[in-house]
Amino acid sequence: MALDEATTAFLAQSAEAGGKPLHEMTPTEVRAMGAAMADVMGPGPEVGEVRDIPVDVAGGRITVRSYRPTGEPRAAVVYFHGGGWVTGALDEFDALMRQLVDRAGATVLAVDYRLAPEHPYPTAAEDAWAALRWADEHLADVGPRVPLVVAGDSAGGNLAAIVARRSVVEGGPRVALQILAYPVTDADLDTASYTDPANQLLVSRESMIWFWDQYCPPELRSNPDASPLRADDLAGLPPAVVLTAEHDPLRDEGEAYAAKLAAAGVEVEARRFDGQMHGFFTMVNLLPGAALGMDYVVEHLDRHLAKGAAAV
Repeated sequence: MALDEATTAFLAQSAEAGGKPLHEMTPTEVRAMGAAMADVMGPGPEVGEVRDIPVDVAGGRITVRSYRPTGEPRAAVVYFHGGGWVTGALDEFDALMRQLVDRAGATVLAVDYRLAPEHPYPTAAEDAWAALRWADEHLADVGPRVPLVVAGDSAGGNLAAIVARRSVVEGGPRVALQILAYPVTDADLDTASYTDPANQLLVSRESMIWFWDQYCPPELRSNPDASPLRADDLAGLPPAVVLTAEHDPLRDEGEAYAAKLAAAGVEVEARRFDGQMHGFFTMVNLLPGAALGMDYVVEHLDRHLAKGAAAV
């Protein structure tokens, strides 16, 4: 189906504003564009507490921003933001994190992993893994011991999928659920959804080529810590909730990853959001599709937490 009216209007307004295509920008210019989008989306709801926590990682230090609900949390969600591993900052995702805390009644730990090209592959993946292990070890510092969930959108969905797998393969923290919004799962730039002219919108094939080139050299892209779809075995991974968008170059690889998880015996809930483009989930207060995506995430998080409580 066609893009929904709100998305079509948003893209028309963006086109009127002019500017270079993303793939012709510098990383600095792309980051400035992301910061401007945060101003457009506005604030999120009030939550119980927000604080920034420094976390030491190999070769440096990152920040984890802890958002606590007003009541006792039911889960702790370690969230990795999108942005092609090149752009994205905690403030830009503040409204989304606050909405997730408010709707899910969970503590959210937003990870400010280091960005490419200054910090190329595998830095983002290693920072994500360090942040998950830190969260597991310090849950008592940010609230009661509750189920640990990983989540992310786009490149952040890539990182969430990677650490969910590593938690099993390397015997790391027990992850109760992985929530993946239009995740990057493969470096195949020639899938049907990548080459479809109808999908060259906010994110296009050319912009994804640019993001991959900033982040990871071609000879390393088949590594499962870059392209999780290429992992040999996904058996035993945490249950997954996967959101994809109809008009998104990443649609096919996200759906292929959901199918591969299911084929490996992993419990999977997956939905393609018709009429939506890449980025819809994070565009809170701007696109109605963001509310639909949040409803879907919260519904399945509720269901999974209730199932876990019943099993205790």
